[in-house]
Amino acid sequence: MELYARRWAMALAGRGFVPTSAAEHQRLLLGQTEQLARAMLAEPFTAQPAYDVGRALVDAQLTEPEMLDWSVRALGDQFRALVAPASAGPEASGSEPEASARVAALQGALAAGFARALREQTLTQQERIARSVWEARDRVERALRDSEARFRAVFVDAAIGIGIADIDGRILDVNRAFTELLGYSAAELREMNVAALFHPDDAAGMWELYQELIEGKHDTVRVEKRYHRKDGSAIWTDLAVSLIRHDDGRPRFTVAMVEDVTERHRLQQRLRHQASHDPLTGLPNRTLFLDRLGELFAGGEPDDRVGICFLDLDGFKAVNDSLGHALGDNLLVTVARRLADSVAGQGYLVARMGGDEFMILLDHDAGCRAVKAMGDRILATVAEPVQIGEHRLAVTASIGLVSGPLGTTSVAELMKAADVTLHWAKAEGRDRWVSYDPARRAREQARSALVAAMSVGLARGEFLIDYQPIVALADGSICAVEALVRWRHPERGLLGPDEFIGLAEETGLIIELGRWVLTRACEAASRWHREFPDARVVVSVNLAARQAGDPSIVDTVSEALRRTDLPADLLQLELTESAVMATAGEPLPALRRLAALGVRLAIDDFGTGYSNLAYLRRLPIHNLKLAGPFVEGIRSGDRQGLVDGRIVDALVRLAHALGLTVTAEAVETVGQADQLRALGCDAAQGRYFAPPAPEAEIIRRLAARAEQRRGGTA
Repeated sequence: MELYARRWAMALAGRGFVPTSAAEHQRLLLGQTEQLARAMLAEPFTAQPAYDVGRALVDAQLTEPEMLDWSVRALGDQFRALVAPASAGPEASGSEPEASARVAALQGALAAGFARALREQTLTQQERIARSVWEARDRVERALRDSEARFRAVFVDAAIGIGIADIDGRILDVNRAFTELLGYSAAELREMNVAALFHPDDAAGMWELYQELIEGKHDTVRVEKRYHRKDGSAIWTDLAVSLIRHDDGRPRFTVAMVEDVTERHRLQQRLRHQASHDPLTGLPNRTLFLDRLGELFAGGEPDDRVGICFLDLDGFKAVNDSLGHALGDNLLVTVARRLADSVAGQGYLVARMGGDEFMILLDHDAGCRAVKAMGDRILATVAEPVQIGEHRLAVTASIGLVSGPLGTTSVAELMKAADVTLHWAKAEGRDRWVSYDPARRAREQARSALVAAMSVGLARGEFLIDYQPIVALADGSICAVEALVRWRHPERGLLGPDEFIGLAEETGLIIELGRWVLTRACEAASRWHREFPDARVVVSVNLAARQAGDPSIVDTVSEALRRTDLPADLLQLELTESAVMATAGEPLPALRRLAALGVRLAIDDFGTGYSNLAYLRRLPIHNLKLAGPFVEGIRSGDRQGLVDGRIVDALVRLAHALGLTVTAEAVETVGQADQLRALGCDAAQGRYFAPPAPEAEIIRRLAARAEQRRGGTA
């Protein structure tokens, strides 16, 4: 800390007058250094101490602009390195972005405190000078010679410019500082009107404010104003104008006090630019982009159209990882320059939103056709090869396009739509643009709502199971049933598995849902077994790929059998071909452990996945379930029907040769059933035999079958 304070003291001493001794000066800055260090490391963080430090510098008369400039830069360049070791321990919190944010906040607060204190000091001086001026003029009326001497001492030799004008704006008198400030002689200024000094770029309403002053509506006005000097250069001033009245209150003349604040203004402009622009590319940043977009919504008409092109460089992370961040930064700079050049003639705003993401704001001519044309132009611009050193890079981009009337959307909705559309472009293969589609977004939101409601629905008991009989083709008896989960959604009604099973697999909820289905199916099968022991009805439960790969699947099945007291051979687990195979192309190890429990295993939809006949010899499989398209094909008498019939015949023979039984799915007609029976298929299911139904219907069918058997025996 002492070293930093010593450097700080030396730097300030070299940049202006220091009114205290070196030791006192260094002690002061050591205290401020410690205050900044504590603020940097404090939890919760606040930049107020830096604001106080800025005020303390002014209070200590360290007011030169170069002193502030060095203090702000050193706070970012040196001070951060000074306090970094203190925050590097194991108990430290935060991250590099947070540390950078804290340093930036301290810099801004220090500059703000300095500027505020300096302004207050200046205004105090101005008011004191003004008071002295009018006291002197008042004394002139009482004692002209004495007051004239005092007035001239203040007016002529004041460090700030002072000018006096009548109510018509004619300049009556100015001091030397005023003439030096604007470069005109006193005589030249006395020939001018106040209106001639107004800058064409003055803030809106400044002339109206002056008019209200001379009309007596205000006594004082303080503004930051720009003036043109005689040589054509521009300066920024802190202007305070006071109205002097007659004894009866009528406006008499005005006194203006002007101080040159050009350096302070430039510093503020630099800080403002840094806050609103990306330091790497020089483009506007997210903050400025959102500000400009907000201005469009605030000042535009409802029918005015706005467009956004949101682009992300494809594979940029790979460039950084393989070629280094320095080259990646150069690539970003090149792309930024190309994007800015491509829209320079149209006046559109190009901003870097962070990382490798850029946005282009189309604030006029933003119809769908224009936005799509911009998307094509961006793709072509980005696709041009980039030569950086010895590396020639081919770059592509994914772009989300959004456009619409201001009256139908908001800033937040527009930004969200752009983000969603960019995600679509990435998902569809990259190197393309995708335009926003409200209907597609509505479908995605509906899917998201369904996912959010699924876990709650399971807890509320909204799911139920229907059972579809699987019939032995030899005698028509029920040999098994397939458990099919349904969701009685409170708003959308009864949903089939095709509407939510895929979502459950994507989100991982399939593990919890599958466990529930398995347990309920085993409970039902156990009841059937106790009530109809001779029927030996197998319950078949579908096992998703994520369930099959779950390390706890064997324990889950074993626990369900134990809790329900169901014989293992009355449970069949159906897996698709893709779910059976692990990532290395080998069968999942869990399959053999499941088979060792005595559980039957079946390949569902056989013929639609790998269709790898060789691996069947290595799997502990008991049953093949033929995919519905093969069964559907054999109902027709055309050539394709004959081909499908031969395929089914070959699959049945193969399965039997391997010791497997065959079940046909989606049997809809008697002709299909007869042909499958003739081909030697063991069992079948489909609406020809029975649609999925509640457990009570299965019990009714089993009871009827049992009664039929008893009647036959009698």
